[in-house]
Amino acid sequence: MNDFGARDGVRDIDVVVIGAGQAGLSGAYHLRRLGLGPDRDFVVLDHAPRPGGAWQFRWPSLTYGAVHGMHALPGMELTTVRADDARPSAEVIGGYFTAYEERFGLRVRRPVDVRTVREGAAGRLLVGTSAGAWSARALINATGTWDRPFWPRCPGQETFRGRQLHTADYPGPGEFAGLRVVVVGGGASGTQHLMEIERVAAGTTWVTRRPPVYREGPFDEELGRAAVALVEERVRKGLPPRSVVSVTGLPVTEDIARARAAGVLDRLPMFNRITPEGVAWDDGRAVAADVILWATGFRPAIGHLAPLGLRERGGGIRVEGTRAVRDERIHLVGYGPSASTIGANRAGRAAAREIVRLLERDPAAVPSG
Repeated sequence: MNDFGARDGVRDIDVVVIGAGQAGLSGAYHLRRLGLGPDRDFVVLDHAPRPGGAWQFRWPSLTYGAVHGMHALPGMELTTVRADDARPSAEVIGGYFTAYEERFGLRVRRPVDVRTVREGAAGRLLVGTSAGAWSARALINATGTWDRPFWPRCPGQETFRGRQLHTADYPGPGEFAGLRVVVVGGGASGTQHLMEIERVAAGTTWVTRRPPVYREGPFDEELGRAAVALVEERVRKGLPPRSVVSVTGLPVTEDIARARAAGVLDRLPMFNRITPEGVAWDDGRAVAADVILWATGFRPAIGHLAPLGLRERGGGIRVEGTRAVRDERIHLVGYGPSASTIGANRAGRAAAREIVRLLERDPAAVPSG
């Protein structure tokens, strides 16, 4: 492996890992297990101010007990931290990620913003960041989606006199007391927001583009594999990935069942326009609102990879396993089928193994073309 050094202000390294959420930490852990040393053979760059990945930005009312499907990172169980259900998920998971980084000596550099990844010299990748540049032989991209909230465009949106905000900026239910709130979005975040806000708001309206699909009964391994396969099929075709959650449906928890019975989750179809006073449909129906909350999801944060030309005509990056088909040096972890926490763990291991084979096979790490 290369010695960690700098030339002309560019530091040489074998592997750059971008992102220190579940996917990035999994990749870094497996690189270390395979014999690579942090800050000598690989470096982990994270733009967040502290450990915790996207979890550190979640709203305070999202307690750990309300989190569905959180899997431990490889090599260290969640029971090593105080993971009681009543604590905010940001605190529990942030503390867990902090302990994890320390236990395995992963030496994450933060806050570091990765601005571009482009072709460098001698078949290497040039990673430009707010903390300087690295020249790498391979890269694990684990940037997730939290930094790219999706805001649908709607006629009249700029005329609304109330407040508009996205899940990424959701402060918890307290700020909506006594207000009329329209929640847009049929996923888990939308239903969680709605059920919280309904308790304090003057009124709530739930709007979704499609009727919600509820999932009764346990989510077993067979259903999980089927859901992941649907997402994987899209990325293999070079289409933008849908989240795994979007194809599994909404699990009918006790809270969901109560909200449905009380009429809280009675939905309206997507409105046709936004007015200064609220939202309106072409059939003449209108709802007055003080707030529109867009729980409309996120898109992969991969703009820094644009100089490499990895996108297909369909708009996504075509991936086999974790490897970008257009460039075998690039592995996307936490993208598409590996966006779940358990999927990110497995993908981190797969990416690390392929990268080590690449490094051993080709010291120059020449691109695949």
